[in-house]
Amino acid sequence: MLQLKLISKNSIAKALIRAKHYRLLNEPWQAESICRDILKVEPNNQDALLYLILAITDRFGNESTSSSSFEAKELCASLEKKFERIYYQGIISERLGKATLQRNTPRAKYIAYEHYRTAMDFFEEAEKNQPEGNQDAVLRWNACVRRIEEFNLTHSPDDHHMQPMMDG
Repeated sequence: MLQLKLISKNSIAKALIRAKHYRLLNEPWQAESICRDILKVEPNNQDALLYLILAITDRFGNESTSSSSFEAKELCASLEKKFERIYYQGIISERLGKATLQRNTPRAKYIAYEHYRTAMDFFEEAEKNQPEGNQDAVLRWNACVRRIEEFNLTHSPDDHHMQPMMDG
């Protein structure tokens, strides 16, 4: 059976640069692999955790998202800063909304709306905990509002509050 090789601690800084690079090249699987290698050596590396969460969410819509969104949410709990724990939960919900819009399935717009509203709740909470000079939560809130307006998203007329469905 093949075994993974461990990277050295002194290679982590360059590996993080590579992970960011692969995300920018739209190769989230490669970025994810690098982050997992870093976390094997340094399990609490905050940058690797953030990049891993983002790499996982980069793949939403291309693959089954239910297990990967669950893992991304679990990883958020390992983030040390309260703002980041909340903010990245919002990112996950926002990207689930985007992935839902890419599907042509019945009720997709209603489900996407619920994901965006959930994201907005997280961003509103994150805003209360944001570091001075950091308006990322406000920017993401506004992006969600624009997405909802662009696609004329609303809550389901059948349900008072519909729980977003996960892909299988």
